[in-house]
Amino acid sequence: MGEWSSFTAVVRGLCLLYVTNKYLGTVAITYGPSMLPTLNVTGSILLVERISTGTGKLRPGDVVIFRSPETPRKIVCKRLIGLEGDQITYVVDPQSGDRCETIVVPKGHVWVEGDYIYNTKDSRNFGALPYGLLEGRAFWTLPWMHAFSVKLVLFASNSSVLAWKMVKQPEMSFKLCNKGKI
Repeated sequence: MGEWSSFTAVVRGLCLLYVTNKYLGTVAITYGPSMLPTLNVTGSILLVERISTGTGKLRPGDVVIFRSPETPRKIVCKRLIGLEGDQITYVVDPQSGDRCETIVVPKGHVWVEGDYIYNTKDSRNFGALPYGLLEGRAFWTLPWMHAFSVKLVLFASNSSVLAWKMVKQPEMSFKLCNKGKI
């Protein structure tokens, strides 16, 4: 009898975890320079809520995660710049000049851009993002992630145990990461 109650508790816990992750919120780990200086290039952990995307309560300026329109298995993090109907003026290619274009975000779409425009792939490359690709809105980043990187380590023994390991990252110059362009 005790085994079935333990099994039932595990199944209920897994169901609760699934529902929470699918409909309420999740954790996202980001890497790369496209959101500098907002997020850490060596990895930031974000808490993401999914309710705003489901209710349409997103606002320009929100940091969102979404499925890449070019590689659907990849989850991407960018800043929401405009909603459907908004007129957006953007720099076409920041590396080669300051030529600007203006677009009205089509119905059912949003406009997203990385904070570090010199090294990001965003709506300037793939166009307005379909609203259905949005996964959630980041509402908090773990503050200690700017000094440390967290790695998930699997220790194999008689019973596998998951443990968090904190690893100090070397200091990095913001100017070096940005090739001197601030």
